[in-house]
Amino acid sequence: MRGQDNKKARVIAFYLPQFHPIPENDKWWGKGFTEWTNVAKAKPLFKGHYQPRIPADLGFYDLRLPEVREQQAQMAREAGIEGFCYWHYWFSHDKKLLERPFQEVLQSGKPDFPFCLGWANHNWTNKSWEAGTRQQKEMTLMEMVYNEDEYRKHFYDVLPAFKDERYICVDEKPLFLIWNPNDIPSAYTFIQLWQQLAHENGLKGIHFVGIQQNIVNTDIHIKDLLLKRIPNQASMLYKRVLDQGFDAVNSRGYNRADLCCRTLWDILFRTLAIRLFKYFPISKCNQRKINRKLYTKEDTLENIYPTIMPNWDRSPRSGKKARIYTNSTPEIFAEQVEMALDLVKDKQPEHQIIFLMSWNEWAEGNYMEPDLKFGHGFLDALRKKLIQP
Repeated sequence: MRGQDNKKARVIAFYLPQFHPIPENDKWWGKGFTEWTNVAKAKPLFKGHYQPRIPADLGFYDLRLPEVREQQAQMAREAGIEGFCYWHYWFSHDKKLLERPFQEVLQSGKPDFPFCLGWANHNWTNKSWEAGTRQQKEMTLMEMVYNEDEYRKHFYDVLPAFKDERYICVDEKPLFLIWNPNDIPSAYTFIQLWQQLAHENGLKGIHFVGIQQNIVNTDIHIKDLLLKRIPNQASMLYKRVLDQGFDAVNSRGYNRADLCCRTLWDILFRTLAIRLFKYFPISKCNQRKINRKLYTKEDTLENIYPTIMPNWDRSPRSGKKARIYTNSTPEIFAEQVEMALDLVKDKQPEHQIIFLMSWNEWAEGNYMEPDLKFGHGFLDALRKKLIQP
């Protein structure tokens, strides 16, 4: 069922469960490593660059603490967010990571706040969190396993969550999101198996959502960038996902928006500096310019769920390699929210879904939690746009 009737859309926020130490991260990145390690040591790379970003109300929290999870849920609820989409790191039956926060939420029944799962189906490498590994050759630490036996084990692992009364449903089916649908060998087979297992276990099915950018960057050449001929490939790319059996697409437009905003400096001089001298000049773009190119007409389709994103700054992980969006404020974010609301206003209420990227991706700069600079500004901006008077 959809959320409260006084909301203009169903906003679901991606939630990173990384903020607690685990043995694997201790081994790979150092004792006690969490995302806060990168966040706290970030440095400004140019005048006016907002780094480091320091959390306010919740501090440098540990997600093993239930009171932190309760406070997060309360903040999200007050802002009009329907629920969290917890990133779910399943590699195989014997290999899972960062599962403790969600399992405690599931088993304790608290917080009493809706949720769903997003399968982060990508390998973990020694560059997954990137900081401190730039000079190392990339190597795989945890590899995804795809086969029918694992699909069955995976289904029964998440079945208790699907049956929880807090689980977010669409058309009375649990919503399950997949990070990279095109990485699954024969995704159609996987989906049909899960649909069968869902019916066998008393569910009406699963509402599968695949994440898809609206452009393939490798299709774009320097000449296209110089002439600002950035195509919209959304129709083709979304269809490819839907044809595999997915019910909907979570559309991502920031790659194309970023290409549209590339300057001559980025296209030529920065590329030459990187290739010839291994030097990374700072690359940045104004957030408002990104917003103007973020969406396409396909985002108004009934089974396409657009994304809102308060900011992007991955420099805590990537240093000078990062692409940085500047001048992101609650007011500019509110403009983006208004655009997204306009995209979904004519859809059926169940499908007026907008994914928020993200609740707490602090090392990527896309987070809603209060910080020392903006306080509750981004939360207040969302609430004012989302909750009808």
